[in-house]
Amino acid sequence: MTKVRIKQIRSAIDRSTKQKRTLQALGLRKINASVEHQLNDNIRGMIFRVSHLVEVEEISGTDGSETKAAGGQSVNAIAEEE
Repeated sequence: MTKVRIKQIRSAIDRSTKQKRTLQALGLRKINASVEHQLNDNIRGMIFRVSHLVEVEEISGTDGSETKAAGGQSVNAIAEEE
């Protein structure tokens, strides 16, 4: 499985309750906070729902390189690689 780092880049103020709860479920509480998750269908769906509020980086375990993408492009870019 691919590991991703998710960073909150925009505020949850004036967002719907569903989006606020999705950010909380991902473990994001503040702007510039970041968490790492194994990318699966559940996490991919949550990222898609709040893609305008977060930035996603793919973490490669062996060579230490990272692929960075933001917004809705991140979900599509990571989905194509698998």
